[in-house]
Amino acid sequence: MIKLIRGGAYYTEGTVIKENVAFMVESKKQAAIKGTISYGILNSHNSGSDNDLKIKFDSLVSHDITYVGIIQTAKASGLKEFPVEYTLTNCHNSLCAVGGTVNEDDHVFGLSAAKKYGGNFVPPNLAVIHQYVREVQTKCGGMILGSDSHTRYGALGTMAVGEGGGELVKQLLGQPYAVVRPQIIAVCLKGKPKKGVGPHDVALELIAATFKKGFLKNKILEFVGSGIKNLSMDFRCGVDVMTTETGCLSTVWETDEITRDFYKIHGREGDFKELHPADPAYYDGAVIIDLARVEPMIALPFHPSNALPIKEFIKNAGDVIAEAESAGGKLLNNFKFADEIKNGSVTLCQGVIAGCAGGSYENIAEAAEILRGAGTGGFSLSVYPQSQPVFKALVDGGYISQLISSGAVVKPAFCGPCFGAGDTPATGRLSIRHVTRNFENREGSKPSEGQLSAVALMDARSIAATAANGGKLTPATETVYVKKIKKYFFDGSIYENRVYSGAGKPDKDTELVYGANITDWPEFPPLAKNILLKAAAVIEDEVTTTDELIPSGETSAYRSNPERLAEFTLSRKVPEYVSRAKEIKATEAARIQSGELPQDLLSETGIKIAPDTAYGSFIAAKKAGDGSAREQAASCQKVLGGMANIVTEYATKRYRSNVINWGILPLQCRKYDFKTGDYIYIENITGLIKENCTAIPAKHVSEGKVKNVMLEMLPFTDEEKKIMLAGCLINYNRNK
Repeated sequence: MIKLIRGGAYYTEGTVIKENVAFMVESKKQAAIKGTISYGILNSHNSGSDNDLKIKFDSLVSHDITYVGIIQTAKASGLKEFPVEYTLTNCHNSLCAVGGTVNEDDHVFGLSAAKKYGGNFVPPNLAVIHQYVREVQTKCGGMILGSDSHTRYGALGTMAVGEGGGELVKQLLGQPYAVVRPQIIAVCLKGKPKKGVGPHDVALELIAATFKKGFLKNKILEFVGSGIKNLSMDFRCGVDVMTTETGCLSTVWETDEITRDFYKIHGREGDFKELHPADPAYYDGAVIIDLARVEPMIALPFHPSNALPIKEFIKNAGDVIAEAESAGGKLLNNFKFADEIKNGSVTLCQGVIAGCAGGSYENIAEAAEILRGAGTGGFSLSVYPQSQPVFKALVDGGYISQLISSGAVVKPAFCGPCFGAGDTPATGRLSIRHVTRNFENREGSKPSEGQLSAVALMDARSIAATAANGGKLTPATETVYVKKIKKYFFDGSIYENRVYSGAGKPDKDTELVYGANITDWPEFPPLAKNILLKAAAVIEDEVTTTDELIPSGETSAYRSNPERLAEFTLSRKVPEYVSRAKEIKATEAARIQSGELPQDLLSETGIKIAPDTAYGSFIAAKKAGDGSAREQAASCQKVLGGMANIVTEYATKRYRSNVINWGILPLQCRKYDFKTGDYIYIENITGLIKENCTAIPAKHVSEGKVKNVMLEMLPFTDEEKKIMLAGCLINYNRNK
């Protein structure tokens, strides 16, 4: 049902043809390379060369666990006003802490910043970040940058990129987004999904086929083909937002009358235009998906790529569960599923339909139809419409009433079920969710307190079918229901009456409103000529996510307080990391005061250390930075005195960008043999960076033995070099 084509391919007359079969002459190939939709959009926003792009985005968007840090960073770098439309949404920290006000303080700060610098502010519970942008800000042929990894609006003809906050800071300061021209992959859709198959099923099939192979990593996916016309806009957006889990950089889809109708419904028909590739168009590879052959899917813990058909899971439940428990045990000690889904019975206790992926009008309306005439029984079902306009349309159509009558609990727009805030199942239980991720602890459990539960991803339709069957796992294709739903109508007055729309209208006399938990960034020194690094954490997992580097959920309330947030760094993976890093940082602070490193440290390394050497910690991991775009995965390490990461591979471009923007050396190694407490000594690192050296000679001290090693560092742009030498993006901009 999914076919991968490696190497070049042409898309012509609705068909993908391998390059070695097409036999195109070179001149025709060069024209075809420029014939993709992606090429045209990138070029219209590029001020750099054809290969080294410098992109200016049309607008920016952030939510309430990222925008405070971004604005504080930009302010420290000299921000006067937002030079581009910037929308601040409130969908992650929209539940205030019990007995405290720290989250609402962030919202008050955000509104004051929107007024002072000229931005938009979407109040809590009005919409999740990506649905608001779909409804209000997208335009065909445009580009949007967001500080959330699921920033994807390709189905609406908008190329969107999710990055860490540093990249948004650059845009706010008039600096471009620098990227080597990405490879472009054609995703050719054909056929029509069968009844009961939803967008999550297609997305999970795509992720399962590509993620672990790295087939789409840092590439742009261009959706083409005759199958697009068989998908509603909600269906397209549901697939599109999940492409982040393939590791790709961005997406864009062909547009058609269904796209035009979306813009018309939302009062923005002028933002529509037809987008199609040239015939022929050349791609760096291709994925062919036969929609008619996609089955209802389930993605087991702890990654969306651990997906298989629900029928296959039910048939082989014992073996599949044992394998999942074994894999989960490597990440979470003593991880076990509850007895309810053992011994041949697959019965679940909780389901959630929510957020930018699950909470769409069509997903929820169809789920309501599946539940019509049935009750959820002992199965707990929570439903979060993704915006108030969607909620109102569901009310007007009678679907909310139907859900409530069935036993479902309907809640306001909130992203919590995706990152572990709310709806935490009991210890050992498995929650099935139509959300974007199912990483460990994404359901809110706390391993340190013995609370372990997990999430499996499923489409809303099969979640509803399971609920209607008393919690017994059931694919929606085996359920009898009326698929036809009522037409959607968008009520824009909801936003007109509540959103602060101040883009381009700064009021410089407005004072920023600081709560007690909002603090400035500490001072960071520039990069020293020589560096001595000590391993404060060595992670043996094959992949390390940003959730593990800085957990989601309970940390959200402290995203505006760098020092306090840093206390959570690696808390679920390496609890000793913070104390180790602080000890190293204290030694470096003493060195700055005295001018020299302590003799016992110098003796322990067993090597000759130059007098002008700074001392800092590093984290070693194999494949680091999968998942969220959160820059705090890097900034917390910096706050604790971190100077480098040494990995075999960076999982995403956005994570490596975060590391660079916070002045942490993005080192790589071919041989991974580090132990906690090991030392790495690098002489003249500043000179090596200035000379654009990609091979970094170093000395590695492990258990008293010294050996010469050659580390690697991918090339920097000219701006990235200056950021590294300055010590971080804030220093770089201050120096300017």
